[in-house]
Amino acid sequence: MTNSNIDIARTYFQAVQTGDMATLGGLLDDDIVWHQPGANRFSGEHKGQGAVFQMLGGMMEASQGTFAIDKIHTLMGNGDLVAATIHFTGRHDGASMSMDGVDLLRIENGKITEMWLFSADPAAEDAFWG
Repeated sequence: MTNSNIDIARTYFQAVQTGDMATLGGLLDDDIVWHQPGANRFSGEHKGQGAVFQMLGGMMEASQGTFAIDKIHTLMGNGDLVAATIHFTGRHDGASMSMDGVDLLRIENGKITEMWLFSADPAAEDAFWG
């Protein structure tokens, strides 16, 4: 399953990069649990597609549409888990953020059921999001 899970993760990141919300909706399990790191307004556990899309929409609004995963360095699979080393950026009101991260996806039955995100500089990300 690892190769197909890597393909699912690759499709997920392509959808994120292109803003393909229909594909995202098809890949995220209805009951997804999303673990957003840090101590900012978006941090914490978000349960269900609606909560995840609300958080992501809030991030796009807060970043004036600039928040992006601009690079996917490596996708690595182990059973139902796929780890992705990434780089992400954002800007708003004279502030900017640019850092590496790791996204860990749990994929079951072709759907992303759980997501953990890790930031290289959590304090800088918290300061950016407020």
